[in-house]
Amino acid sequence: MKSKVSSKDKNPALLTDKLIYIIGPRRLQNELMAFFLERETGAKCVEGEDLFHISNINDKDTDQSELILWDCLEKDLESCLPEFKSEGNKMFSRRFLALFNVSPGLGIEKRALRQGVRGFFYEHDPLKLLPKGIRAIFNGELWASREIMMKCVLEDSGKDIVSKKDVTGLTPREIEILTMIAVGAKNEKIADKLCISPHTVKTHIYNIFKKIDVPNRLQAALWAAKHL
Repeated sequence: MKSKVSSKDKNPALLTDKLIYIIGPRRLQNELMAFFLERETGAKCVEGEDLFHISNINDKDTDQSELILWDCLEKDLESCLPEFKSEGNKMFSRRFLALFNVSPGLGIEKRALRQGVRGFFYEHDPLKLLPKGIRAIFNGELWASREIMMKCVLEDSGKDIVSKKDVTGLTPREIEILTMIAVGAKNEKIADKLCISPHTVKTHIYNIFKKIDVPNRLQAALWAAKHL
């Protein structure tokens, strides 16, 4: 998730072992983005008009982390999803996917996250956010605002709690705590909010991680965004 710039961000490590695909119909824009991102991140950038361009590239180094930046200017999620699905899940199982030139206010983020999208860059975002967001995504984070994450996780928090319990194996209390973890709440805040002890919160979190098979809070937040 997005966070304020810290002293560590002033001299970030280069992403020389990463590959970024910039996909969209605007060739000049793509080439300028590639030049900028290669300079700012050190990652290799490849431009193409569509996903077919990527599918024709042989994966010589299967261990290399890759990110697809998909141009969504003047598109809604309904326009993008068929194109994603037509390529099958295999392509995206090996690569991160982020959308850029997203029009704000469309409300596509929740569905997009559940389809595996890892970040959103909006059409009026400053260019300097791109390298920061890309680094976050390669680091396994979601590049989405706290407001978006809260909406995604809590929108249905009071609905279908029984079916969620059946599917996940989580208790209603565990689902409640997991939604709070997903929006960045610390143990002390969770304890105060639910009127329980920090030790009880730790016990619940341990059980949650075990049930959904994740090692940490970040992975728990990703799981919650996809499944709750």
